[in-house]
Amino acid sequence: MGKTTFSGPVVSPGGFEGDVTGDVTGSVTLPTFTVATAPSAEDLTGTIVFVSDGLAGSPTIAVSDGTDWIASNGNAINDGS
Repeated sequence: MGKTTFSGPVVSPGGFEGDVTGDVTGSVTLPTFTVATAPSAEDLTGTIVFVSDGLAGSPTIAVSDGTDWIASNGNAINDGS
């Protein structure tokens, strides 16, 4: 399994909030939504979620840019891409 190093605060709208100062090992569970059930991305800049149908029906991780949920391909999840 790969290893990712984080620094700074970690915030999850449905889970935890805190500082991560070392390596994170093991699995990380993200809040899961569909395109239809995802919360507004407004005021959630930098928040990461799993969207089960976010890439034209295929699952993706999406990040809030403060306006939209942006999928791994760079498109907003609600634009049908």
